Amino acid sequence: MSVTGPTPTLLHAAAAAPASFADALRPLLPDLSVGALLGFATGVALKHIGRWALIGLGVLFITLQVLAYFDLVSVNWLRVEALAEPWLAQGRENGGAWLTRVLTANLPFAGAFTAGLLLGLRARV
Repeated sequence: MSVTGPTPTLLHAAAAAPASFADALRPLLPDLSVGALLGFATGVALKHIGRWALIGLGVLFITLQVLAYFDLVSVNWLRVEALAEPWLAQGRENGGAWLTRVLTANLPFAGAFTAGLLLGLRARV
């Protein structure tokens, strides 16, 4: 009983597959790399802007609480909550979809951009 290896045509096809995939991917690399880079930069920027927005909100809350402590202002927190709740609910439901639509509008490389954006949001920069 003789054992034979794969036929030469199968070996040739297996060796050619990565080269043809790379050849097929090569024209897309500029768009993919630009999309990923811009997505990463946008993710890092959103992360830092969000951080500063939260710091500002925290400073505003501390200021209001200090002023309320010294009886300089009176804050009706139930009314603030009632006013903010519809905005927060709408942002929770539609905010992510809206932001995705805005950031990827007219981009041929939206997939690479989105991947870069997610990496940028998770990056420790």
